[in-house]
Amino acid sequence: MDTKNVAQWLSPYIAPFFTLQYPTQTPEHPDSFPEFGYYNAGKADICLVITCIAVMAVLRDAFRLGIFEPFARWKLSSDLERKRRQPSHNNGNGKTINGNGHVNGSGNIYPTRNDIRHMNRSVLRFAEQGWSVVYYTVQWSFGLFVHRNLPTEIFDAKDLWLQYPHIPLAAPIKLYYLTQTAFYMHQILILNAEARRKDHAQMMAHHIITVILMVTSYFTNFTRVGCVIMVLMDWCDIFLPLAKMIRYIDISQMACDLTFACFLVSWLVTRHFLFLFVIYSTVIQLPKHVPFMLDTERGYYLTKSAYVAFCVMLGALQVLQCIWFWMICRVAWRVITTGNGASDDRSDEEDEKDD
Repeated sequence: MDTKNVAQWLSPYIAPFFTLQYPTQTPEHPDSFPEFGYYNAGKADICLVITCIAVMAVLRDAFRLGIFEPFARWKLSSDLERKRRQPSHNNGNGKTINGNGHVNGSGNIYPTRNDIRHMNRSVLRFAEQGWSVVYYTVQWSFGLFVHRNLPTEIFDAKDLWLQYPHIPLAAPIKLYYLTQTAFYMHQILILNAEARRKDHAQMMAHHIITVILMVTSYFTNFTRVGCVIMVLMDWCDIFLPLAKMIRYIDISQMACDLTFACFLVSWLVTRHFLFLFVIYSTVIQLPKHVPFMLDTERGYYLTKSAYVAFCVMLGALQVLQCIWFWMICRVAWRVITTGNGASDDRSDEEDEKDD
């Protein structure tokens, strides 16, 4: 993870795209990651972010085309073939009718054009969600590793501000921040490339606010609070795409509903309980432990306008999450009252017309 030695044999024009920049001496008594190298933040860090965006785009297509789409197509094709071989009943005219009412005279049951179209769409959706499961699982694990090595506690959030400014950065913290920033920038591109959902505007606002918070907290030395927020947000994002994957390939409606229930509980705990501790600490405790001053040479960047901006953006994220939680509760209520399986209330326009 320490890239100081790697940069020595790379061209100075290429090195910023593949290595961590601005290496510095390790503090005498580091409060985290004493075995890793330490770095400052700087404008050249955007080069590594660009590389990460490109790598994520390649990995997303590699997982989608090489693993998830072939698996989903095999599974759904097998299901269609099994349905084709199921005994059909005769309508009295020498023709057979399958379970969908499709009539043919040969006695064979073939998938309808709508079946094929639905399968192709499910294959595509399954593959898209598969990349989300892979990324959030890996990145949440990495974020948990970073968080556990930082001297911070969610329930005693004043540690987020003590000893500010939090510089220099250990290599894992810097890499975690840059890869997360790259991911959300990549998500903005993907959001405009895929079929639009009902909450497209909310998702776009969420990603833009998230990127602004990550970039500003990175360059103003508030990385501890950023690490905590990111590890909280990523946990429940593992379960929702996993539930969708189960639903798209029709493995088990019970498994889908149980995974969705895990998502609902994890969302409530992390985004409407633990996240409120972070917001409270930002609004109440931050001014008590960090002075309002702008001293770039010493790394102090907290002004009253910056403080207000941070609080407003965190509050905006909570409002967006409340809107989405209302959608989640609607799905849960429909499952409980009607017995229908969980489905995404944010379905795209194409799915909506087909339904």
